[in-house]
Amino acid sequence: MKDPDFFVPARRIKAGEVASLTGATLADPAQADIVIETVAAASEGGAGTLIFIDGKRNAGMLAGTTAAAVLCPAEIAGQVPEGVATLIAARPQAAFNTVARLLFPTAVRPGSMTGEAGISKRAAVAADALLEDGVIVEAGAVIGAGVMIGAGTIIAPNAVIGAGTRIGRDSYVGPGATIQCAMVGDRVIIHGGVRIGQDGFGYLPGATGLEKIPQIGRVVIQDDVEIGANTTVDRGALNDTIIGQGTKIDNLVQVAHNVRIGRNCVIAGHCGLSGSVTLGDFVMLGGRVGIADHIDIGTGAQLAASSGVMNDVPAGERWAGSPAQPIREAFRELAALRGLVDGKKKKKEERG
Repeated sequence: MKDPDFFVPARRIKAGEVASLTGATLADPAQADIVIETVAAASEGGAGTLIFIDGKRNAGMLAGTTAAAVLCPAEIAGQVPEGVATLIAARPQAAFNTVARLLFPTAVRPGSMTGEAGISKRAAVAADALLEDGVIVEAGAVIGAGVMIGAGTIIAPNAVIGAGTRIGRDSYVGPGATIQCAMVGDRVIIHGGVRIGQDGFGYLPGATGLEKIPQIGRVVIQDDVEIGANTTVDRGALNDTIIGQGTKIDNLVQVAHNVRIGRNCVIAGHCGLSGSVTLGDFVMLGGRVGIADHIDIGTGAQLAASSGVMNDVPAGERWAGSPAQPIREAFRELAALRGLVDGKKKKKEERG
């Protein structure tokens, strides 16, 4: 039995078209009509494939390749085997990604899981929900009262959209995801299992125990955001929880109530943002970063993986460690600690 092909190229492309599309230079214009059927890793590039090589370090992978074409920097173009179309690009991987997105559009934006079009007969859609033409609602999905969904948006199987929620155009809500108390923009991708708009974690000590604080804010997700599988975004207590335009959030991230995330941020898996944290634009968080409540992370700041942040981080700085501090200081302390350990080991060995 043949293994399934989960992603099939939407079309073919010629080497000359790749050059026009990406701004690359085709070393031999006579090779413009070489046909590219798919993309592949450099180590697996065979007939009909486009591969890329980034820099001299990987130039050895060109030897013996049978790929149809290769994107590479000018410094190694002379090592491409004869017969392989050579496309010279300043940023080969970026150019390769442009072609890959064209050939495999469903790998970039998920499509219907069941192949259904329109509103499935097995979906539950409130009578007063307003769905523009071109919305797909798949089997088992639930659309609550007063929901508004824009054209081209896909609601995957068993997703639940709570009453009054707004979702823009050309967005995607994955299987089993739940969205409530939320305003979602255009071209937003929300992967399977995501939870958006549940109440935040807020309690006050009372006479009989912990008393729940009402969480009456919303979640606002701006255009072109992507949220990874099983991530949770709590609604605000009084103010809104906001995720800025173009931000990308990985799987298994916790975004607490009243968090404000700027534009074009990148947040890797297992991060936890406590209540009322603020991230400026273009912030980057490595995996497993934890940020204490009411902390401000400045525009362009970067936090290394597993950082534990307990103080505000100025714009543009790189911090690491737990508790987090400027990365040079963190590495200096680590080096000093290692020196102490190595010194003790050496003395112990000398004694005998």
